[in-house]
Amino acid sequence: MGRCLMLLALLVPVLAQSMPVRIGSKVFTESVILGELAKATAQQAGVDAVHQRELGGTSVLWKALLQGDIDVYSEYTGTITHELLKNVAPDADIPTLRAQLQPLGIGITDSLGFNNTYAVGMLADKAAQLHISRLSDLVAHPELRFGFSNEFIDRADGWPGIRQRYGLPQTQVRGLDHALSYRAVASGAVDAIDLYSTDAEIPYYYLLTLDDDKHYFPRYEAVYLYRLALVQSAPRFVNSLQKLAGRIDENTMRQMNAKVKLKGMKENVVVAAFLGIQPDTSADKGLAARLLQTSIEHIKLVMLSLGLAVLLAIPLGVLAARLKRLGQVVIGLTGILQTVPSLAMFVFMIPVFGIGTWPAIAALFLYSLLPIVRNTHAGLVGIAPELRESAAAMGLPRGVRLRRIELPLATRSILAGIKTAAVINVGTATLAALIGAGGYGQPILTGIRLDNISLILEGAIPAAILALLAQGVFEGIERWLTPRGLRLQARQ
Repeated sequence: MGRCLMLLALLVPVLAQSMPVRIGSKVFTESVILGELAKATAQQAGVDAVHQRELGGTSVLWKALLQGDIDVYSEYTGTITHELLKNVAPDADIPTLRAQLQPLGIGITDSLGFNNTYAVGMLADKAAQLHISRLSDLVAHPELRFGFSNEFIDRADGWPGIRQRYGLPQTQVRGLDHALSYRAVASGAVDAIDLYSTDAEIPYYYLLTLDDDKHYFPRYEAVYLYRLALVQSAPRFVNSLQKLAGRIDENTMRQMNAKVKLKGMKENVVVAAFLGIQPDTSADKGLAARLLQTSIEHIKLVMLSLGLAVLLAIPLGVLAARLKRLGQVVIGLTGILQTVPSLAMFVFMIPVFGIGTWPAIAALFLYSLLPIVRNTHAGLVGIAPELRESAAAMGLPRGVRLRRIELPLATRSILAGIKTAAVINVGTATLAALIGAGGYGQPILTGIRLDNISLILEGAIPAAILALLAQGVFEGIERWLTPRGLRLQARQ
């Protein structure tokens, strides 16, 4: 026994070193660039690394880091003090944050060299017309329409805080994806949006950053958060990551953002130019290879979740048809699951399954239950009473009646429920990319972030085709399984 434990102790560091460092990033361009920078830094240090890009917002990345689903991601000090840690001063310095994070098993680098603070911006012409240059000036214009990112609307250091600090009276406040908000303000759909101070779109769209004259927003120094276990398993990488401190000023970061967002350059190429190295093109794939990969990922999500749902939902539907009171409870509970917003359902699965394929499958499984349960119940309840009575008069046991008479008669209704669940799953599974499950949602997310219609279509068109194929396949199965007499009766 002692020898086994000693051997295990020797093997653990070896296995840890053989695993690649997993780097995460959020769904905006700067985070993806910093993720690529961390990956390139790891490779320079001789450490294998993978970049799981566009995993979602702050809460998703933070939970993934704490649970060990990722090892590193870039964050901002203002976000750490307002969103991630409790009982920490809003202006806490990095040594203070390091002391608070250490008991959680998390390390923090020094500042990379720039402050990417939140701000509120308007078109410069409109701001001049209304004589607005400061956040305080917004008080005199309650008619203005705000379009803030969904995270900014809910964050303590976002809209709730500035509304209270400045006494802002505006009520027309919409939630928008940050990448789309620039189009919204440029088109006049909204009058003001939230900004990141290093966004390349600020000068591109001729926006005026309103002065935070009451000094509400804290500093958002860019840093890397990493699991302290890396100090043992990948010390060279941690040292290299620390050496990035102070190397990126605001102008440099803004230029890198512009090269990706406005000039269409790839993040790894921009990072390689910054580091003065050759870009790593090993992960670059052509359209056919990308479609094959995303198709396999998407079909896997849909088939596994749908298959598991069928195994549970049909028995639940039978139970609901046999026991009326319990049936109402079962249908009610599955109906409640259907009302939970899709993205929320995916996030709820993270504490249980982590990030990646399995939380997505679990969420899609829950969404698939209602249409199958309800249609199984409806198909069985809708069988003509005389047919049931005839089967009972023949002396057939209940189990035999169910298998040989009732379920075949309810087949069309059951298959209609499975078909509905399959089509819903194909569409909903595109959101799984937000928690690292890949699929057709990955090019859609990237396309939205980069304002690239081609990338959006690369995910949207195959998803639509897959939904049509799923519908056609189940209609064929329905025709094959439905007895000929019932098909003729349906035609009449």
